[in-house]
Order: sequence, then C-alpha cells, then structure tokens
Amino acid sequence: MSSLGTSKGILEIAKFAVYVTVPIGMMYFFASNTKNLQKVMGNRHYVVYPPEAPRPPSPEEMREMAREIARNRDRK
Repeated sequence: MSSLGTSKGILEIAKFAVYVTVPIGMMYFFASNTKNLQKVMGNRHYVVYPPEAPRPPSPEEMREMAREIARNRDRK
C-alpha cells in the first residue's frame, strides 16, 4: 500500500468491503424471507412475443409459383 498512498489504500479497502458485503447482504435478505424474492420477481415484466405469423411457402410451392409466373409471362 505504500506505493498507492494512504488515501488510495483506504479507498481500495472500502471498495473491497462493499464488493464482499453486498452479495452476502442480498443473499441474507432473500434467503431469510422468500416473500422478498417473490415481490421482486413479481414486479418484472417479461418479454411478450407476438402471435406466430403464417409460415412461408415451402421450396416446392416456391418452384410451382415460379413456374406459374413464367407461364404467365410466356402467354403475354
């Protein structure tokens, strides 16, 4: 710590203490009362996907459509 200086060393110790205590505190908060976890999870809005669209034509249907377009061009 001597190369960092006293004020920077104390700051690093404080950051490390927060880094260690926050996860432990959160674990205790949710593990001691499961209703806390239910409250947090109940407020989340999940992704709602739109209804499924019609399927695209199969390759065989695409070939038949292309043949029909070609026939119509040949008639004109």
